Amino acid sequence: MTDRILTTHTGSLIRPAEVLDLGDHRDDAEAVLAGAVADVVRRQAEAGIDVVDDGEMGKSSWITYLYERLSGIEPRMIPLEGISILPPSRDRQAFSEFYAELDLEFARAARSRVQVSEGSDADAPTAVGKLWFCTGPIEYDPSALHRDVARLRAALDGVDVVDAFLPVVAPASVYWLRNEYYASEEELVYAVADALHEEYAAIVDAGYLLQVDDAVLMHEYDSILSEGGSVEDYRKWANLRVEALNHALRGIPAERIRYHVCFGSWHGPHMFDPPLADVIDLILAVNARYYLIEQANPRHEHEWRLWEQVALPDDKVLVPGVVTHHTNVVEHPELVADRLVRLAEVVGRERVMGGTDCGFAQSAGVRRVHPSIQWAKLAALAEGARLATDRLWRAS
Repeated sequence: MTDRILTTHTGSLIRPAEVLDLGDHRDDAEAVLAGAVADVVRRQAEAGIDVVDDGEMGKSSWITYLYERLSGIEPRMIPLEGISILPPSRDRQAFSEFYAELDLEFARAARSRVQVSEGSDADAPTAVGKLWFCTGPIEYDPSALHRDVARLRAALDGVDVVDAFLPVVAPASVYWLRNEYYASEEELVYAVADALHEEYAAIVDAGYLLQVDDAVLMHEYDSILSEGGSVEDYRKWANLRVEALNHALRGIPAERIRYHVCFGSWHGPHMFDPPLADVIDLILAVNARYYLIEQANPRHEHEWRLWEQVALPDDKVLVPGVVTHHTNVVEHPELVADRLVRLAEVVGRERVMGGTDCGFAQSAGVRRVHPSIQWAKLAALAEGARLATDRLWRAS
């Protein structure tokens, strides 16, 4: 039983310039990545974070890294015009001017990495992006995961932390995978789940906590309703993914599993995110011990009160976001403490950890705050947890 509020975060940290500059064939790539992991592990510990990770230094993004580890998958380059990396939503319909500007920002970023199509005017290059297609049976290659594990193990040597985790995707990640092989959507989802089972089990077998990232499960609610679907349609879609996730988690001890859900990390209105009350049964159906849920941003902070009506199972731990990636403002430690204490007074102090809403980098090239602010927020999280501990245990 813990005697204090522990701290962690959701995984993705801002990549340093030397990692972003790595090419596909750099001879020193592994040394650069190992150094970057060692640095972020050390800095997490120095900031006061108890349960740390590798910052996802070795991944291009929280989701497409998986496609790079699977056989039966191939990328194709397509023109970016008219295509957004963000999903359809009622949010987009209500704030069309905002999203038009946001799409333009994404397009400009893509053009900075432009490929010029043959015969095109060099002054007007065609920006192209990568889409992934399933063209054969899916199988998992663990080589990259073995490198992730080795880097993290080396980085943890001599560092004083409570535990460490590695974040990976949920089967719902096939949202961005076009199926040209399996006979049905269900077959594709379960094929991905079987591949992920190998990744999940290997992480836990290596001695680390497994974190499953599942942003898609939440934002698809708004997507389905925006396209004329019903809540029943959404729940049918979501239940398949939750069942497939539990299939992927089979045989893995729940006490070594963290489940992270968010409503999408992009800086937008999020006015049509589903209420947590409408989806909490789906979240709690996942066989995990730790549930990492947004609670620090102004669209979802009030939802801590949900736990006054919903009974948290006895063997579960809540890890609310008490600092957020949604703003460059650094939360005051007293506010962090307030957020932790009020939830602990509802569910019990031993069943709360301090966390972040989402990653500070959505992908290797997309950061949500300035790097210096990232570390200040993590330090504020740790200080707030110390203040909360003092209040919660001093009063006993």
